[in-house]
Amino acid sequence: MTPIRMANLTPQHFHWQVIDRIAVIRLNRPERKNPLTFDSYAELGRTFRDLAHAEDVDVVVLASNGGNFCSGGDVHDIIGPLVAMEMPELLAFTRMTGELVKAMIHCGKPVIAAVEGICVGAGAIMAMASDLRLAAPSAKAAFLFTRVGLAGCDMGACAMLPRIIGQGRAAELLYTGRVLRAEEGERWGFWNSLHEDVEAAAMELARAIAAGPVWAHGITKTQLNQEWNMGLDQAIEAEAQAQAICMKTRDFERAYRAFLKKEQPVFQGD
Repeated sequence: MTPIRMANLTPQHFHWQVIDRIAVIRLNRPERKNPLTFDSYAELGRTFRDLAHAEDVDVVVLASNGGNFCSGGDVHDIIGPLVAMEMPELLAFTRMTGELVKAMIHCGKPVIAAVEGICVGAGAIMAMASDLRLAAPSAKAAFLFTRVGLAGCDMGACAMLPRIIGQGRAAELLYTGRVLRAEEGERWGFWNSLHEDVEAAAMELARAIAAGPVWAHGITKTQLNQEWNMGLDQAIEAEAQAQAICMKTRDFERAYRAFLKKEQPVFQGD
């Protein structure tokens, strides 16, 4: 696909801003703690798929709005209609929600979640699917699916959450739907770090990543996800091939030339 520019994107169902090649996304219903709807699920999925081809975005920050991250699927706009649907419609919906996670994983850009306040249900899934998760002390994450009579295996949770915090801890959260508060979540490794001003910390981290070899960062993201399904020998060979490709980039040569001059390299993503 031809590279595209996304800085001037005007989505209908979330706020979008590109700052220093960092796309900042925040859901736009703070009065309801930013629930997801059928439309916002679909538009977010399309946006992350397009990000794989964006030439003017290097990092994505999923930010909070009004002191909260996301309250999950909207009770009135999603939960109510689902009760009246038949199986084909329900399966189409659950596949669509899963497509958002797959689009985040395959967007080719590091994704940082900057979480304040409520981060539950599908909101917790979006944080889980991010590459890095930063939280404010107010952050409360919960995988609430059992609270509404559903299984905890939603949008890849049973595959991804145990890899982040371990099988036993993931099982506890997915069976009980209880709240994981900020300090406990950091101890468990769900949150990478806690910050009073979490969005500022996320933007600082995003700028540091964007200043690095962004093409190589895309390779790192690809390998982190592809190697889930590889044995060790296969993973080592895949990384050998990936690293050899990176050694042909100009950024690799720039780093070498800068080292010889005792300067900091200035990466350009090629």
